[in-house]
Amino acid sequence: MTPTSPAVAAALAALAPHFGDRLLTAAAVRDQHGAAESWLPAAPPDAVVMARSADEVSRVLATCNEHGVPVIPFGAGSSIEGQVLAPQGGISLDVSGMDRILAINAEDMDCVVQCGVTRQRLNEELRATGLFFPVDPGAPATLGGMASTRASGTTTVRYGSMRELVLGLTVVLPDGQVIRTGGRVRKSAAGYDLTHLFVGAEGTLGVITELTLRLFGVPEASQSLLCSFPDLGAATACVVAAQHCGLGLSRIELADDLQMAAINAWCGAGLPESPALWVEITGSGLAVAHDMALFQDLARDAGAVRVELAATADEAARLWRIRHEALYATRALRPGIKGISTDVCVPLSRLPDCIAAIKAEIAPTGLIAPLMGHAGDGNFHLVLLFDPADPQETAAARDINGRLVELALSMGGTSTGEHGVGLGKKAYMQAEHGPALDLMRRLKRAVDPSGIMNPGKIFDL
Repeated sequence: MTPTSPAVAAALAALAPHFGDRLLTAAAVRDQHGAAESWLPAAPPDAVVMARSADEVSRVLATCNEHGVPVIPFGAGSSIEGQVLAPQGGISLDVSGMDRILAINAEDMDCVVQCGVTRQRLNEELRATGLFFPVDPGAPATLGGMASTRASGTTTVRYGSMRELVLGLTVVLPDGQVIRTGGRVRKSAAGYDLTHLFVGAEGTLGVITELTLRLFGVPEASQSLLCSFPDLGAATACVVAAQHCGLGLSRIELADDLQMAAINAWCGAGLPESPALWVEITGSGLAVAHDMALFQDLARDAGAVRVELAATADEAARLWRIRHEALYATRALRPGIKGISTDVCVPLSRLPDCIAAIKAEIAPTGLIAPLMGHAGDGNFHLVLLFDPADPQETAAARDINGRLVELALSMGGTSTGEHGVGLGKKAYMQAEHGPALDLMRRLKRAVDPSGIMNPGKIFDL
């Protein structure tokens, strides 16, 4: 493979003696690192470097900074909005091999991990301690990538997102300098909160190599149910009522009638094809029994037409397995084509309005767009299925995505509750942030004056 520029060639020549066969230019490897899970067009890098330590990350960044070569951090490649794509070429810095769990401090309920550790592996290691890490984005993501995109998921309603659970970081800056931010304490008033400057920066300011994370005790008891409603308004009214009652909700997930029909077709669940809520309540045995009984009353008051309570752990696992297969069920509605996964989040009271308004706009287009949502957070996803070879369908899907963002912003919401900005949501940042976007650009220029870190993501300079 011929490098696309003299600068890339010079950087690769300088790095080759230090990385050997971990500096890769084969087309298959480059294609893998330039596609990932995004609906956006693939954009492979010029080369891939597999790093094993913060020192190696430092060497790559210092070299690329010297030659002005873009660097795109890469973990599991599960990001949705094109964060790992390389539209300007450069080097994809794969840190998935940095996967050691460095410390588990059970008494203090925290741990220190390298960036390439996945949340599943961390929880396997924690099982014997009675602790767990709760953020579940529904993908085999690395914890470094989850911090970089400020990830959240089904349990955010109870435990918060990566924003709340990252205590400290080790970060390599664009010039190769290694810094540590935060620490192991639960609060500090010492200076700027640099930790949360990098949480959600999507690799545009540096590379996270280590994380200190909060852990939680595994609850004594949990119980799950699935309830069906006549319409989305009734389901979302139940969510609002449950939140106001202060129940011990750890997960509360919403699906519309189209999504339930897709689930039935996919796995033969035989469920009512009407809007539904999956609910998990955790805590002490007595608290769970009390809160679950109260939730069932709230659901019936909101008009629930069916309530299925999981009597055993196996039945609960079955209910959540159905929920986790929703994406596969959606894709099976139109096999082999693309889907834009929308990601707006609105204040909880505006959730019914936002869903109703966008449903009304989808109807005339003929697009198939099942809905799933983390209802307790006001965050929901439509999967807008479209054929990229059909200009009309492609335009309709993009228009609906944009219109949904406009609706969310008009209701005091955000364009992205958990997927991040990347390339896919970049066009909406000015409308969402206004003059504050210029401050983000100034911070970017201050930390990364050469502009090498994941260029073109979040905003343009």
